[in-house]
Amino acid sequence: MQTIKYQKGYKYRLYEQRITKVAITSENAIVTNYITLSQGGILTIKPGYAWDGASGPTWDDKTNMRGSLVHDALYQLMRLGLIEQDCKEPADREMQKICIEDGMWQIRAWYYYQGVRHFARKFCSPGYEPYPVLTAP
Repeated sequence: MQTIKYQKGYKYRLYEQRITKVAITSENAIVTNYITLSQGGILTIKPGYAWDGASGPTWDDKTNMRGSLVHDALYQLMRLGLIEQDCKEPADREMQKICIEDGMWQIRAWYYYQGVRHFARKFCSPGYEPYPVLTAP
């Protein structure tokens, strides 16, 4: 019997490449199938990258889509062990900054930042898989 492997849980798939300067750098360029981080902190997220939008007791809108995209990509690099765990704080601040740039009220962005600062440690921990691979049949 043949099987398939799949994941469920992601809500969004990036349609066009997104390049963003972030406050996180690396000794060597990091290249994965969907994410690249240059030594100088240029984060490139390639078409097809899947993410779940803003997590927690919130809603997705135009003011948090780009911030959640960048944040999820940076957390994924931490989970994969490609950037250090001490990048969590700068990643959380990047999300807050981008949300404000995209029109989010500062107080709401501050609450988002507090949420990830206090409750999101496991989501960037090495080996954590937010959506495990499933098999069917």
